[in-house]
Formats: sequence, structure tokens, C-alpha cells
Amino acid sequence: MADNTAVGWIGLGKMGVPMAGHLLDAGFALTVHNRSAGPEAGLRDAGAEIAASPAELAAKAAVIVSMISDDAALADVTDGENGIFTAAAPGTLYIDMSTVSPDASARVAARATECGIGYLRAPVSGGVALAVTGTITVLASGARADFERAEPVFTAMAKKSFYVGAGEEARYIKLALNMMVGMTVALMSEAVVFAERGGVARDTILDVMGESAIASPLVGYKLEPLRQRDFSPTFSTRQMAKDFDLVLGAARQTETPLPLAAFVRQMWSSMIANGAGDEDFLAYVKTMETLSGMKAKD
Repeated sequence: MADNTAVGWIGLGKMGVPMAGHLLDAGFALTVHNRSAGPEAGLRDAGAEIAASPAELAAKAAVIVSMISDDAALADVTDGENGIFTAAAPGTLYIDMSTVSPDASARVAARATECGIGYLRAPVSGGVALAVTGTITVLASGARADFERAEPVFTAMAKKSFYVGAGEEARYIKLALNMMVGMTVALMSEAVVFAERGGVARDTILDVMGESAIASPLVGYKLEPLRQRDFSPTFSTRQMAKDFDLVLGAARQTETPLPLAAFVRQMWSSMIANGAGDEDFLAYVKTMETLSGMKAKD
């Protein structure tokens, strides 16, 4: 794939804008579409064309990438009234990088096959900060030839891309990782409150966590926000609840028991009910403080 390949990008949220920007920087001819107006302005100023609909975008692109919110959005941009499948030419490659259910993804795969369109499931590991620096990790499944065709796109925006299988494997891996992210922060929150209730200063327990055997990139990433009680959302509680719903739905279909994930999902509900739905999921620590009878620190 040449660097001037015509690429269409759908979905300009916190992740989508910087990821699409990296494609522009790499020399791809980029057309973008977002369902709500506004986020495309910076990319337009940098040289991207703007499409009024997914169909208009698809008519111009050899490769289409989407980074959107959920199953309903995926269905709409692919097979809706003005979806990409109404206008994309046979031989087009469609790459979806969203976090969606394996079921919804399988339906898109079937329709893509009917239309003669290549389809890669390519969700990413890494948040907004890594999207900005171009160091996310891509988890891709689909036809091996489609993955090889997509590698220049992935190289432009990611540190590493993994080919993980021919079907929905990438969806399951992405959900497994997000489940671990949510449960790690839940455990971290409980551990901090437990230590504080035993008389340990919060700075002390956080310092030790960052240098101990349980240290990890995720733990390290959350240490300073927890120290500063900064719950501005890099990934909100509502978003985490949505991903746990996807995890538990897929687990039911495979008859996989996930008792810990089911419990933590209820804690996300508690947080949403108590006004923390739009805060970072790290606000789990505030719920633990309340349950432990600790005085509010905010």
C-alpha cells in the first residue's frame, strides 16, 4: 500500500482524531467523517477532506477505517441508509478499530463478504495518551492478506500490530484486556483504602505500589491521578460499564463463568447511580472510601 493511498476515517472522538492525524502525517490522502460536526476542523485544516456521510466517504476510499462508540454505531456506519456498504467498491478494505461485541462484528463480516469487501477487526490497546504519541497496540483478525495490506496504516499510528486470527479473535482479546484493566483499578482502589484504614499514608502506599512486584504500566499510569485525586475522564465509568457488558454478554454465549467481572460490573452501576458515571473509572476508589466509612476527601 502506497503512502498516498486514499483512506477514509469514520469517528473523530478522543482516540480517532490523533490516530487519523498520524495518517495525514504519514502522507495518506485522508477523507474523514464524524456523525456530529466539530471534531473534524483540525484535520481539515491539516489537509483532510470532509465527507457528509459514510457512503460519500466510502466512494472515495480504497481503505476505510472506523473508530466509533458501540455496536449500534457500527451497524449504522456500515449497513445504515448511508452506510459504507452502500457505496464501497468491491475490493475495498474496511478496518474497524472500535470496541464492540463479537456478535456485532460477525454480522459486519458477513455483510462485507456479500459486498466483496475485505474486513479486519482491529481494536486497539492503549488510551488517549498513547494514541497521541502513536504508540498504541493494534490487535487484528481477519484474512491474513488483508492484515498485510493494512500494515502501513497500522505502522503510521501504532507501536506494534498483532495478527491474532482469521475470525473474531481480536474482539475477544480486546475485551479480555479491558476486563483486566477495569479489575486492576478496582483491586488497586481496594488495596489503597485497605492500607489507609490500617494507618498508612496514601503517598506511601502509592510509592510502594509503583516500585513493588505488582508494578505494571497500568498501575504506573494511574498512580499520579490517584495521588492527586484527579478523576477527569481518560476512560469514563460509563465506558467501562459498557465494555463489561460486552464481556459478560460474550461470556454467556461461550458458557464462560466470570464471577469477578460480574461483581465489578455491579460496582460500575453503583458509581453511575451515585454520580460518577462521567468521571474516570479510577473514581472506584471513592466508592471504596464510602463503603469503608472514610470521610470524603474531595
